Amino acid sequence: MSDFRIEKDSMGFLQVPAEALYAAQTQRAINNFPISGQAMPKAFVKALLLAKQAAAKANSELGLIPGEMGNAISEAVEKILAEDFMPHFPVDVFQTGSGTSSNMNANEVLSSVASDIYQQTVGANDHINYGQSSNDIIPSTIHISAAIEVSEQLIPSLTHLCNTIKSKAKDVQQHVKTGRTHLMDAMPVKMSQSLNAWADQIALNIKHIEQLQPSILSLAQGGTAVGTGINADPAFADKFNTALSNKTGLNFTPAENFFTHIGSQDIAVALSGQLKTTAVSILKIANDLRWMNSGPLAGLGEIELEALQPGSSIMPGKVNPVIPEAAAMVSAQVIGNDSTITVAGQSGNFELNVMLPVIAKNLLESIDLLSNVSKLLADRAIATFTVNENKLKEALSKNPILVTALNPIIGYLKAAKIAKIAYKEGRPIIDVASEHTELNKEELARLLDPVKLTLGGVQQ
Repeated sequence: MSDFRIEKDSMGFLQVPAEALYAAQTQRAINNFPISGQAMPKAFVKALLLAKQAAAKANSELGLIPGEMGNAISEAVEKILAEDFMPHFPVDVFQTGSGTSSNMNANEVLSSVASDIYQQTVGANDHINYGQSSNDIIPSTIHISAAIEVSEQLIPSLTHLCNTIKSKAKDVQQHVKTGRTHLMDAMPVKMSQSLNAWADQIALNIKHIEQLQPSILSLAQGGTAVGTGINADPAFADKFNTALSNKTGLNFTPAENFFTHIGSQDIAVALSGQLKTTAVSILKIANDLRWMNSGPLAGLGEIELEALQPGSSIMPGKVNPVIPEAAAMVSAQVIGNDSTITVAGQSGNFELNVMLPVIAKNLLESIDLLSNVSKLLADRAIATFTVNENKLKEALSKNPILVTALNPIIGYLKAAKIAKIAYKEGRPIIDVASEHTELNKEELARLLDPVKLTLGGVQQ
């Protein structure tokens, strides 16, 4: 038995693997784009199949395809999604800029499966793709996949990270540490104040991502080739969005202007920009954790992160901050992905953006990476670190910057002189201040109490 079968499309005949569910146009794409070996993201393919299911329901409700055929297409989607479906979708990310190859890949696979169910031919172009164009379904699929992944993965993960930080802040609120600006000693802060600042960063990112969701939920579907809606029923877009919303539980809506959603990818660029901001926040948190954990002897040593694995192939006993390091690398990747999406977003030439697949790939990768690393950072770094109270007290007792609290009483110049002496002689600021002011140690202890200094205001 031959390992191949012969398929035909508008360009002629082509050999296709005998067991493949796809047909000629997918095979042409496989042959034409042996570039990266990376298929489109799984979340994108799933969203594309759900879009095809919604289209079939809309078209059958409008009487544009037989109801039983629409049911067969819908059943085919469910059957494919219930299996390991990615081997059926091998088209490289770096393909035609409209994503036509991926659209036809889905059309051909569904045609094969739906035809078996329907017991009659269900055409890839004439039925599965009815009322659609690659030019509206691929931009729509970018939005659909991003909306689903943001709702089901990213927001829950970021919320978990935010809540974990807040919980840890409560656990460590009794600890006071040396504040740092320019990486230099500054006035003391409660450790909880530092952590609550991290939590607020994540909360702001969640808020800003959620504010973008209504735009992400608006779809190009119905605009077809150039935005005019040629060959699509006027009621198709509404019925498509209703079917998709019922399936996913998200409130998808037709775009106010199909031309905008097909000719540009500004919404995807905006979402990517916010993902980049989230990555910057996570990178800040990861670096703070690494600094606080540094040492344990020659660094700050303020906290000890959970020991997860040996840190060196040559230095026994060394343990590294592996989760914050992984988070930092994720952040770098997301920032890089945003640069790619920014360049790709500029490629809206007249009525169509022609870098859609790479936008989809990078956007979904950023969402996935941030979702995964947020949970790790929460559970294996923040929730589990311990505080080295002795190290905190040792640094605070010798911190010459504490003299700042005496400025209103003795003046800036005299306070600066005391700070320099304390630093030069390596002595506690309270001892030096008692020698160079008329304040007694009891009064100085009250004025220089690190806990009190974290509350702000003028010390009295």
